[in-house]
Amino acid sequence: MFETIVALATAPMKSALSIVRLSGDDCFSIVSKFFSKNIEGETKNKILHGFIMDGEETVDEVVLLVYKNPRSFTGEDSVEIICHGSPLIYKRIVEVAIKNGARQATGGEFSSRSYFHGKLDLMQAESINDLINAETEESKRMSMYALKGETSALVAPIKKELGDILSLIEVNIDYPEYLDIEEANSDKILAFCDDFERKIGILIDNGRKGNVIKDGINVAIVGKPNVGKSSILNAMLNEEKAIVTDVKGTTRDVVEGKMNLNGILLNLFDTAGIRESTDKVEEIGIKKSLDKLNESDIVLAVFDSSNFDEEDKEILKLVEGKNTIVVYNKKDLISDAEKQENVLYISAINKDINVLKEAIYNKLNLKEENFTTPSIANARELGILENVRSIMKQVKNDTLNGVPVDIVNSEIKEAYLKILSLTGEDFDFDIAKEIFSRFCVGK
Repeated sequence: MFETIVALATAPMKSALSIVRLSGDDCFSIVSKFFSKNIEGETKNKILHGFIMDGEETVDEVVLLVYKNPRSFTGEDSVEIICHGSPLIYKRIVEVAIKNGARQATGGEFSSRSYFHGKLDLMQAESINDLINAETEESKRMSMYALKGETSALVAPIKKELGDILSLIEVNIDYPEYLDIEEANSDKILAFCDDFERKIGILIDNGRKGNVIKDGINVAIVGKPNVGKSSILNAMLNEEKAIVTDVKGTTRDVVEGKMNLNGILLNLFDTAGIRESTDKVEEIGIKKSLDKLNESDIVLAVFDSSNFDEEDKEILKLVEGKNTIVVYNKKDLISDAEKQENVLYISAINKDINVLKEAIYNKLNLKEENFTTPSIANARELGILENVRSIMKQVKNDTLNGVPVDIVNSEIKEAYLKILSLTGEDFDFDIAKEIFSRFCVGK
């Protein structure tokens, strides 16, 4: 028995129209208690016009969208009430629904019911949240691939292949007396592992690139004081986001901004100048700079073209091993003869930063097909694929080392169950509950 839930499905703000959504086994009977027409016994989807009533009082004139199970988003009897967009009205309608037997929905509860009723798999369900949070057209497109089931389809071949090898091994274990069964020997398992590693490697590589398109990247701008870090942030954003002065240590905290670079969301962080300091406030800012440097996907190490010194050498040591772009700012202060080859020079104050934008984009190593094809780009899903790859590497090592086939079989079975968890076929209630808890109420 799925009790009827209710929530506002549109943004909680004043607007022309709002939508209140209900879903549950007794949805139609509950709505009939406060709608001017009786919808109990409805057998097909339809649109109705009428009034929301609270006893004898008319709350609002509305349009009712009636969805008969299983032809609804949740797979249950559902109703969407299109009302006027006053907070007074939509809050009152929710209150009236609750008064008549509905319950306030929790975050993601409508989507979770759609998953439980088999209307969506877990990858499709997660894409709903990704779609809501998309900040670029490209990110939206990646989420739409997943919502349409095209991303889930990428899992099907490796799931089948794991299932096939698992079945073959188990048949060999259970029925060793049958000579006409293909033998699951070590050569067969090793060949499978090599082919599987290649295929899952492609999925992971494409998924990582898809994740960049979907979620964007973090870019930290670091360097000693007064090399022009804040000017670079302002030039990238094309606005005066950060304060720029000649005074060293002006930036005491991390200043953040977002920009769209050829369809990729860049989360930019202008950090405090890194240097030795006895100023307690500046020290806190420098600590935050170092933290942001370690958290970012790309680090812009910025230097003054006209003044490279020992402090700058320390900055270069700090960024060793990071995904770094070395940037020489203030190129207008040196002559062309002083410029070195294969060095990135810009002038942030003059908005001359196109070569920097190009360098950042080239670091991403994206191709056109990464934008136009589905990929397993969700962080949870990528983590599962990495885990499966690790398990199958262990399978290969164990097989090479002569580990008994029944032990290897249990490892392959673990990998198979991990693959099922991508789409939720193994149904782990705790994992599903955690995922849907991230959704907004009403979705």
